[in-house]
Amino acid sequence: MRTMTLFNHAGGVMKSSLTRDVGYTLAQAGQRVLLVDLDPQANLTDWLGVTDIRQDQTVFNTATQGSPLPDPVQVHGLSLIPSDVSLALAEGRMMGVVGAHLHLRQALAQVADQYDSVLIDSPPSLGQLSILGALAADHLIVPVPTRQKGMNALAGLGEAMATYRKLRPDLTVALYVPTLYDARRSHDREAYEVLKQLLHPLASPIADRGAVWNDSASAGQPVGMYANGSPVHRDVLRVTQEISDAAGLGVIIPGAPA
Repeated sequence: MRTMTLFNHAGGVMKSSLTRDVGYTLAQAGQRVLLVDLDPQANLTDWLGVTDIRQDQTVFNTATQGSPLPDPVQVHGLSLIPSDVSLALAEGRMMGVVGAHLHLRQALAQVADQYDSVLIDSPPSLGQLSILGALAADHLIVPVPTRQKGMNALAGLGEAMATYRKLRPDLTVALYVPTLYDARRSHDREAYEVLKQLLHPLASPIADRGAVWNDSASAGQPVGMYANGSPVHRDVLRVTQEISDAAGLGVIIPGAPA
């Protein structure tokens, strides 16, 4: 089992979208996939069409008490530990609990024989839940928008990684993923060139095609289900193959562009 956390303390960088769609694509390729929603905003949960979640279905008890993971929700061929706004209360309860930041890693180890890949959607912060998700990972996947917002976030990302590696020296970034890229904008082209110089390894960029992402989220369906064969779907296939290669999953994604 490989655990990958989609991590960036900035919001709106496509963490939840990529967690959902990369997870779905891996499942379609034959992987047993668990998704974990650590964001109290619950976008990943909502964008899979899952509603009416109770606190005990989230990682709340795992994070605060070290309890085993709850039984996942089954949706679109994926196993999902969903989120709810009440998960925000875990932030305060984790503080002062010795070893709380390793609770999720320990709970995942108990189900390692049940899954091939785990993808964790971390919240847009550097709080307790983000630390929980980062320290549970074998690898971090870091979406970075090709905008000034993405550039501004790099310093914070570097500081966070330095802190996390004090606790997990083996923690690595498997792949940085440029997102929201529009080649028609000179700013995006310039930002992408800067990212190529600063970040390694760097995936090919995910184009800014907001309408399909937004519509699939409203439908509660992964892009591969909602808009199969579309340009957005081809982007998803390509980045999933790049993540598989970078994280050593050994999965061949059918239809991924060369």
